[in-house]
Amino acid sequence: MTDIAALLGSDADSLLNHTCQGIPRDSVHLPGPDFIDRVMADSDRSPAVLRNMQSLFNHGRMAGTGYLSLLPVDQGIEHSAGASFAPNPRYFDPANIVELALEGGCNGVASTLGVLSSVARRYAHKIPMILKLNHNETLSYPAIYDQTLFADVEQAHDMGCVAVGATIYFGSHESRWQIMEISEAFERAHQLGMVTVLWAYLRNPAFKQEGADYHASADLSSQANHMAATLKADIVKQKLPENNGGYRAVGFGHTHDKVYSELTTDHPIDLARYQVANCFMGRAGLINSGGGSKGHSDLGEAVRTAVINKRAGGMGLISGRKAFQKSMPEGVELLHAIQDVYLSKDVTVA
Repeated sequence: MTDIAALLGSDADSLLNHTCQGIPRDSVHLPGPDFIDRVMADSDRSPAVLRNMQSLFNHGRMAGTGYLSLLPVDQGIEHSAGASFAPNPRYFDPANIVELALEGGCNGVASTLGVLSSVARRYAHKIPMILKLNHNETLSYPAIYDQTLFADVEQAHDMGCVAVGATIYFGSHESRWQIMEISEAFERAHQLGMVTVLWAYLRNPAFKQEGADYHASADLSSQANHMAATLKADIVKQKLPENNGGYRAVGFGHTHDKVYSELTTDHPIDLARYQVANCFMGRAGLINSGGGSKGHSDLGEAVRTAVINKRAGGMGLISGRKAFQKSMPEGVELLHAIQDVYLSKDVTVA
């Protein structure tokens, strides 16, 4: 098992022993082996959706825990194939992407229409697949911050996917029509029995103020989570909070003093707990993203993010570049380290 405390270094005591006071753990619907019976069964989701959600929970090294470790590889569109796969060219081949998810013990693999469809007959019965429906592409110049459908829900269903995913850039002008588009797509996905996953990201130049970037602030990102859950996302993907006070810095929108004085502190687990609270107190599972690859520090950063997510009441981690921009053995080691956090009985909910 991974030496979690050693990888956390000087932050180990603070991260492993903190207790959330503002939003206590007893008020949150926590992940667990009985999550579907205890939480999802209250919803209007069909038996087919519940079955597909259970298939995600039942796969990989963390099977039966109620936690998720997902491998997302949509960066070939989002960042360009060269930027994504040049560090390790084997992943230009979609089969190797899925093999990494299998070898890495992931619950599922999320990728594009082209990637999954090119190998679906070989792998759809071996690992749960999540089709990412829309993307922002960076070949158009000047750059825009918009999402375009590259696939439809029926295509995901026909190739055997258990879930669909989509991104909405909340806070952008384009988000209004993205909300309508993805709401319709998610409703159709639920009709066909598939789980829905929303990348609930923020995009607005005004969210950068006086050298500080509030795109990952706890208060603004949590409101994106709340809207994602409102759109009936079963799982919400969000960046780990890096700061707080985005509403106040931007000077627009509505918030409340208690968000900052009682419900949160500066502690990263408290900030992530506020994200969980805005996922309907955990009824929609929060998975935090692993972020880009920085090289030698990736393993420690991934474990740190996993500890914060788990202790905050989150459902898992979705980590891509930190894994696939390395050799297969190194990528597998990193994915296993993430999973070891959720498998460890010593890492408890704060």
